Amino acid sequence: MIIRSDNGGFIHPFPEEITPQEAYLSRRNILRGIAASAAGWGLAQRQAFAQSHRPGALPAMSFVPSTAAGAVVMDKPTAYKDATTYNNFYEFGTDKSDPARRANTLKTDPWSVEIEGLVKKPGRYALEDLMKWGAMEERIYRLRCVEGWSMVIPWVGYSLADLIRRVEPQPGAKFVEFVTQADPKTMPGVRGGALDWPYVEGLRMDEAMHPLTLLAFGMYGEVLPKQNGAPLRLVVPWKYGFKSGKSLVKIRFTDKQPVSSWEKAAPQEYGFYSNVNPQVDHPRWSQATERRIGEDGLLAKKRKTLMFNGYEAQVGQLYAGMDLKKFF
Repeated sequence: MIIRSDNGGFIHPFPEEITPQEAYLSRRNILRGIAASAAGWGLAQRQAFAQSHRPGALPAMSFVPSTAAGAVVMDKPTAYKDATTYNNFYEFGTDKSDPARRANTLKTDPWSVEIEGLVKKPGRYALEDLMKWGAMEERIYRLRCVEGWSMVIPWVGYSLADLIRRVEPQPGAKFVEFVTQADPKTMPGVRGGALDWPYVEGLRMDEAMHPLTLLAFGMYGEVLPKQNGAPLRLVVPWKYGFKSGKSLVKIRFTDKQPVSSWEKAAPQEYGFYSNVNPQVDHPRWSQATERRIGEDGLLAKKRKTLMFNGYEAQVGQLYAGMDLKKFF
């Protein structure tokens, strides 16, 4: 070992001043361990999670862990049991437990999605074909509900942008509208009047094309449970959960802003954008804090709600110059 001195020469240290090789390598291993711990749910942890926490309830899916910026949060994923028994899926009832109890009636095979509107390649596409249009990845996203609770879900799917590029929207397409299944024979909630069925949601084209907007076919390493939106659903992690339509049957490209179902039902409460924003309260409750499902003990503190659900660095530029209190 040679050390450069301040005057440009070199100093040969005494032997006792030289760190032994085994100690040096040991220190490097310790530093690697510290770095791995600081990374939280890094690649190794995610792979271990995928292997040890697959519930084994449904067929497994093939996927790779995502390396896209912002596609994996460091939060611990919500327990599968909680994620599949506490849901909003009004087609099966308005109680959080209704979807898990009733969604077994949903028929997901065969399944197809109609793509229409301002697009060069319209048509009805089988689920099996759609699943081949992008590389399946696992993405661990936060999910924030407008009612004030949140989860962390390992989704499996690909960026919606892959599908959009495949069907080639026409230049006039400014928005994407999503229509979900509404079958009164298999969905008891549709026979009620909670909403004007079918359920409709929409995104601006740049939102739909953003890399984080996910077309999900699975979760926790397996195909989607019926109560979570089987066989395919939308996941837009920086928006409140109701923007992520479940059990999609139609994707329409249009030059006009769609009127979403909740916007139609209560426009004073649910705007088109529905970005997670702790500074804009729902008319009947605050959005400043949230309750993470699984952290329900008497002493559990609520979490502070993050702007854009914590994805501000990735998506904030989409809304530059917009009044987010007006466009809520």
